[in-house]
Amino acid sequence: MNNAFSVSGCWQGDYDEAGLRAWAEELRSKLGAPKVSLGLVFLHPRLFANADKILELLQVHGRIPLLAGCSSMAMISGEKELEGNCAIALGLYHLPGVELNAFHFTEENLDESTGPAYWHLQTGVVPEQTNGWLVFADPFTLDSERWMESWNEAYAPLPVVGGLASGDHSEQRTQVYLNRSVFDEGGVAISIGGAVTLASVISQGCTPIGESWTITKAERNLIYEIGNRPAYALLAETVSQLSPEEQQRSRGNLFIGLVMNEYLEEFHRGDFLIRNIIGADPKTGVLAVGAFPRMGQTVQFQRRDAATGTEDITALLKRSHTELKNKTIYGGCLCSCNGRGKRLFGVPDHDASHVQAELGPIGLAGFFCNGEIGPVGGKSFLHGYTASLALFVGKA
Repeated sequence: MNNAFSVSGCWQGDYDEAGLRAWAEELRSKLGAPKVSLGLVFLHPRLFANADKILELLQVHGRIPLLAGCSSMAMISGEKELEGNCAIALGLYHLPGVELNAFHFTEENLDESTGPAYWHLQTGVVPEQTNGWLVFADPFTLDSERWMESWNEAYAPLPVVGGLASGDHSEQRTQVYLNRSVFDEGGVAISIGGAVTLASVISQGCTPIGESWTITKAERNLIYEIGNRPAYALLAETVSQLSPEEQQRSRGNLFIGLVMNEYLEEFHRGDFLIRNIIGADPKTGVLAVGAFPRMGQTVQFQRRDAATGTEDITALLKRSHTELKNKTIYGGCLCSCNGRGKRLFGVPDHDASHVQAELGPIGLAGFFCNGEIGPVGGKSFLHGYTASLALFVGKA
C-alpha cells in the first residue's frame, strides 16, 4: 500500500541477500517522493541471526537515513495483517520538513534518571523541539510502566505512540533496531519534530455501559465507593440494567474506564483509560482494579469483545478523519495487540483494513505487540488489547 509520501511492503521468506537487496530497491522505487525520511522495520524472530545484515541491506538499498523498529511474531503492511507468515514488514516515509532524532535507552538509563532534565540531556531533545515520540521497546528487560511515568514527566502532554516488541514467549527474547544496530534490551525512541506532527488513534476495544460516576472513596488500586455507594453494588446494578443479550456478552468482559482529563465538559469514547477489574468483593463492596484511581475521578464501566472492538476503532477512525480532513497524512504505523487479529475478530486484516478504509490509501507498516503505547487525556500509557495508530501529519 502506498501514496505519494509513503509505501509499505512485506518480505515472506528466510534470509536471502540478493533477494532482500532487490526487494528493498523495488520498494524504494515505488515511493513517489524524491527521498526517504524514515524507515520502519519489523522482523520475525526466525531472522534474529541475520538481523544486522538485514538492517544494513535495507538501509543501503532502500536509501533510508533513519531506520528503526523491532521484532514481532506477526506483521502489518498496507491493509494486510500477516499473522505468522511474514518475515519482514518495511515502511518507507517521505516527511517534508520533518526533524527526526532517535535514541536508544535501557533500564540503566531509567535507574540513572533524576527527572525531566536527565531525559532532555540524554536525547538532546527538549519539549519545544518535538511534536511527539514513536517508541518500540523490549518488554522483558525494561520496566515499561516505570519508564512511561518518567517519560511523561519529561515530555507530556506530547504524545508517545508505539508498542512493545514480541517474539517467542518460550525464550522471552525480542530485539529492537536503530539503523544497523540490533539491541536485545531497552527501547528506541524517535522524536518527530519540525513540520510534521504525530497524531494518534488509540482504540482500546471497549464500549461504555451505564452512566459515568465519580469515585468517592479509593485507596491505591481499591475502589470502595462510587457515587457514595459501594462500588461493587454500582457495578452489579449497571449490569442488571443491560438487556439479557448484553449481560451474556458482558460476562468475563467487564472493565473500568478512568477519565484522564476532568476539564472536558462531556466524556466520550477515547477519553477513558481502560483498565482491568481484577477483583470484586460483594460483601465489602470493594473493586480492585489495574490502576491507582483517585477520589473525585470520573469512571464508567466498559465492555470489551469483538463487536465492541469493531465499534470502537470505527468510531475513533471516523473522528480522526474529520479532525484531519484539511491536513496531509503522510503515512502511519499501526501497533496492534497480539490478542487482537484473527483470534479476537475471527477475520483477517481487521484493524489494518479499517485504517485504510477510513484514512487511506496510506503507507502503513506495523506489528503485533506485547503491549501498546498511546496517549489518553494528555498523558501516554501502556495498554492491552489495543490498536495504537501513529499518523505522520503535515502541520499546515
